Amino acid sequence: MTQNPRPTTTHRVAASDDLEVSAYLEIAREKGGQEARTDRPHPVQQESIVVVDFGSQYSRLIARRVRESKVYCEIIPHDAPWEAVADLNLKGVILSGGPASVYDDDAPLAPPWVYERDLPVLGICYGMQAMVHQLGGKVAPSSKREYGHAVLHQNRSDAPLFQGLPPSMPVWMSHGDRITEMPPGFSAIAFTDNSPIAVVGNDKGMLGIQFHPEVAHTPQGKAIIENFLLGVCGCKGLWTAGNFVSSAIERIREQVGEGQVICALSGGVDSAVAATLVHRAVGDQLTCIFVNNGLMRREEPERVRHTFEKYLSVNLVYAEATEYFLGALKGVVDPEQKRRVIGEEFIRVFEEEAARLGTVDFLAQGTLYPDVIESKTAESNVSAKIKTHHNVGGLPQRMRLSLVEPLRYLFKDEVREVGLELGLPEEMVYRQPFPGPGLAIRIIGEVTHDKLEVLRASDWIVMDEVKANGLYRDLWQSFAVLTDTHSVGVMGDFRTYEYVVAVRAVTSDDAMTADWARLPYDVLARISNRIANEVPGVNRVVYDITSKPPGTIEWE
Repeated sequence: MTQNPRPTTTHRVAASDDLEVSAYLEIAREKGGQEARTDRPHPVQQESIVVVDFGSQYSRLIARRVRESKVYCEIIPHDAPWEAVADLNLKGVILSGGPASVYDDDAPLAPPWVYERDLPVLGICYGMQAMVHQLGGKVAPSSKREYGHAVLHQNRSDAPLFQGLPPSMPVWMSHGDRITEMPPGFSAIAFTDNSPIAVVGNDKGMLGIQFHPEVAHTPQGKAIIENFLLGVCGCKGLWTAGNFVSSAIERIREQVGEGQVICALSGGVDSAVAATLVHRAVGDQLTCIFVNNGLMRREEPERVRHTFEKYLSVNLVYAEATEYFLGALKGVVDPEQKRRVIGEEFIRVFEEEAARLGTVDFLAQGTLYPDVIESKTAESNVSAKIKTHHNVGGLPQRMRLSLVEPLRYLFKDEVREVGLELGLPEEMVYRQPFPGPGLAIRIIGEVTHDKLEVLRASDWIVMDEVKANGLYRDLWQSFAVLTDTHSVGVMGDFRTYEYVVAVRAVTSDDAMTADWARLPYDVLARISNRIANEVPGVNRVVYDITSKPPGTIEWE
């Protein structure tokens, strides 16, 4: 990347502002920046569970269910050594499901420490089979596969996993193997019509269940998970927003010391919460930097400055860098390359702004746990890389600033809870997420000034109608996409050949999965009519009805 001086204009303002942000920079540990664990809760104040990931599509969901029970949880690869979790004050282990069979030559298995540390263990589906196999039992292909609903019947009434639950209950199955011989010391606890051994356990707190309690299709699944966490593992439910705030502030102080911090601020909940935590920890040692990269929505830079000036009493530097970012993106059409270009340019701008401030040691940012998981960093190397998040994978090889990422292990809903705990206004906390690369990944193909104006006008109409109809808080995200497709149309008896705009609206809890929103037809009709009539260059509007998976929320 060229190192020519950037045409940035910097203005120092009194404070900060409002707007939705999903961390401007998502920084990959293997590419740059020094390791910063201010995000991991202090082991003295926490109790933890780890999910050993065997490649299950539900591993993230398991972790969310544990967090919802107010117990801290992390996902680790199946080959993680004890040293990777030694500081977590573990109370138990959950073994996830997975696509393999334990009798396959290269089947993933749990690390030996899982069974050697006298910790309670809950094996789910493949996790149950792996535990049985590793402890001396036998697993074989089943003559009857079991997918979908089943009815679980308990063999005994004193099983702690089913405390307070009925003797029979509906569960969700998804497996083709079965237990044929239990390990020494284990006994059967429950069965289904197709699985004579559907739940096993021993007197050391090792339990295996063939069904999936983490999915909504198992109605009592939440209670089963809580019974394991609270009853079997003895957890106290210490994972609360209040405890997280006090722990995060303590860790930030420990890391930063007397150093100076700059924060990648965009105005949304992620960077706003990160900035507020750092400010509570080190006060005026923090300077926030808001970079106008020219890839934001209509009036967004102005709203960001206004909101942060109103709500956050921190130093704010405003850097105008629109022309440089658009210059760097000229000719770039590949979405992964767009993310890398934007991530690298952000880091360069921050480093230059830091140089103007004097000695700066740290860069704070609002990276979240789903970003880390989806970018397949070293901390989640068993999962397939879906896309590079520009603050977790799009960084230059060398970075002069150490990273402070207090939210790196939080899901989005947890960040919002922390924001409310910190006293941030609801209008900031509940802003819909906006991608760090901005409108660049909502323009298919090359990003230009003209395309940005078409997209801004279209997106403004989408948001205006969503808010006018009271739908904003019901949706995870709602926005417009400028496709690279032109279509034939008729306007005023004349033939047109203009852009197709796609409208996207989804519902979700954490962005790991999402469903397309069933917007009322009359709302869609008004959006379509207004875009076609009010936005020059557009003659067709389509609605995206793809869920995640198989699609992603953003188009690029």
